[in-house]
Amino acid sequence: MLFKTLHSDLRRKAEWYDLPDGIKSILRMVFSDGSFSQIIYRAMRFCQTHSLKPIAYLLYRMNVILYGAVIGRGAQFGEGFVLLHTVGIVVNSEVSAGKNLTIENGVTIGAEKGESPTLGDNVFIGSGAKIIGKVKIGSDVKIGANAVVLKDLPDGATAVGIPARIVKIYGERV
Repeated sequence: MLFKTLHSDLRRKAEWYDLPDGIKSILRMVFSDGSFSQIIYRAMRFCQTHSLKPIAYLLYRMNVILYGAVIGRGAQFGEGFVLLHTVGIVVNSEVSAGKNLTIENGVTIGAEKGESPTLGDNVFIGSGAKIIGKVKIGSDVKIGANAVVLKDLPDGATAVGIPARIVKIYGERV
């Protein structure tokens, strides 16, 4: 299961870079920015869910120290998870996301009053964006760079600004 999920993540990352499907593209993605952090996250989650919590903690700390990515041990992301750059990423342990989540650097997905965000499938989060509190992010959502999301976003939304406002839904201006 771990290797199938990692393969899916790296294949999705190769698609992001418009590379052809194949082993060469996947190998190239292993050595691209953010990939080692993705791999450590997946190994950490595997250990966390298979009674290897001390190893999960060590992997968590390794991700923080080596790559500047603080991704909680309880955070759950579906297949196709992509980190484009890792420095400054902070994700609360209670965050869950569907498949094909793409995160750029400096992103915070955090709790407020003990409540954390839930993200749908096919979500892109731009550099420096913040998603805080018990908000629901729909599927096919794009969150612009430095946006601060404090309210729910529906499926297909493109949100920008501080606080974030919806400017498009499925490409149509709002």
